[in-house]
Amino acid sequence: MSFYIKGLSERQPHKGMAQFQEIMRQQLESSMDAELEKLVDTVTGADRDVCKKDFEGFKNLFHRFLQVKGPSVEWIKIKRPPEDSIQPYDRIAARGLPDSVADSLNKLVVVKLNGGLGTSMGCKGPKSLISVRNENTFLDLTVQQIEHLNKTYNTDVPLVLMNSFNTDEDTKKILQKYTHHRVKIHTFNQSRYPRIHKESLLPVAANLSMTGQNADGWYPPGHGDIYASFYNSGLLDQLIAQGKEYIFVSNIDNLGATVDLHILHHLVSQPSGKRCEFVMEVTDKTRADVKGGTLIQYEGKLRLLEIAQVPKAHVDEFKSVSKFKIFNTNNLWISLPAIKRLQEQNAMDMEIIVNPKTLDGGLNVVQLETAVGAAIKCFDNALGINVPRSRFLPVKTTSDLLLVMSNLYRLEAGSLTMSPKREFPTTPHVKLGSSFTKVQEYVIRFESIPDMLELDHLTVSGDVTFGKNVSLKGTVIIIANHGDRIDIPAGSMLENKIVSGNLRILDH
Repeated sequence: MSFYIKGLSERQPHKGMAQFQEIMRQQLESSMDAELEKLVDTVTGADRDVCKKDFEGFKNLFHRFLQVKGPSVEWIKIKRPPEDSIQPYDRIAARGLPDSVADSLNKLVVVKLNGGLGTSMGCKGPKSLISVRNENTFLDLTVQQIEHLNKTYNTDVPLVLMNSFNTDEDTKKILQKYTHHRVKIHTFNQSRYPRIHKESLLPVAANLSMTGQNADGWYPPGHGDIYASFYNSGLLDQLIAQGKEYIFVSNIDNLGATVDLHILHHLVSQPSGKRCEFVMEVTDKTRADVKGGTLIQYEGKLRLLEIAQVPKAHVDEFKSVSKFKIFNTNNLWISLPAIKRLQEQNAMDMEIIVNPKTLDGGLNVVQLETAVGAAIKCFDNALGINVPRSRFLPVKTTSDLLLVMSNLYRLEAGSLTMSPKREFPTTPHVKLGSSFTKVQEYVIRFESIPDMLELDHLTVSGDVTFGKNVSLKGTVIIIANHGDRIDIPAGSMLENKIVSGNLRILDH
């Protein structure tokens, strides 16, 4: 579980306690500085320079972590955002597109957050390299989408991947296969920060190596690190020099996050004095999204409120679909010059996420992280756009994978769209049991992906396999109890059925 911290109470119990706390803070910062210096001394050359830059960012985060205490928001100050601060997508799209879409596209850079591994789905290496549709990986689909834009409009929209030390090497090897595609691909690495002991608050790592037990001493500090690491890489300045004005940032596993020409046109057509520097795509919350961050008005600014910031007494209120109706998709459009300005002014203020972890050996550690959307309050004229649900299609589990591999979606130029043969726009609710968690197991259990065009709800639990050309309609629940196995025969059509017990089709 993560939790946020921000802002020491201004009313101190008395001056003596405040001085004691300040002395303790100074001692902790001094000890941390000394430990980080020791770690820097274990490397030389270019690695040393990168390490020093990373540690400057970490020291800033650690300093803020020590300064702050208590919840980061006062619930009573939370207000609903003003009407015009979250615009419906239809209103943006109704303005139409200019004759020259190319002019807008040439000001755009697509950035994908590519720091995550596929471990939650039982895969080694970067999650972006998992096959999701017709042998295409997340990265293949992203490249196809941008190449299609560049060919259609004769433009030069580059792709930038923010890798982590976990994904950088494997990703760079794969990038060679896109050499002849009409997409320039750049990469930069997010920072590498030291995990700290929960008790001593000092680094766990003994040196900078990523081998053995020492590898557990490091972590990539959340996607809020994009601003500093993008700036420090030199790539931000390079892209501004090429005339680029906006980045479109999204998670690489969100297959709905494609370049939207209407949102882009809205951004670049604003008068320069009122230019919107940050757009967050939000969408209507369903009961499946109750934990998602939402937009609020707080002290006169549009701000992202995450569940971890909410006082316990108000968590149920936060989860309410009636009070907080929208959530953050993490599809963000951000001004490049604004990022540069805020970085140089050291004005990028994001709430700290304190993420407790227990390492394999049982050691309790803490990771200090930030979230990219939390910076919305730092930008001028920030805006939320309430987009269709189709722009939020994340693949976090094999249940999600089944949906995007099925005939519910069609694939065109790297983009997945709901099949016109589906009579209702909602996606079915799919819940595959633990026997399907790992991609390797999931693939074995389906001889072919079932027809799901008329499916509303699917629950599968236990040792279940599907033959070829199975069709699922309405609500289908298949439960094989412990020790039982269910083989759904090839060509079966299940409509509003509960299947349980033991069903095996044996060759003879």
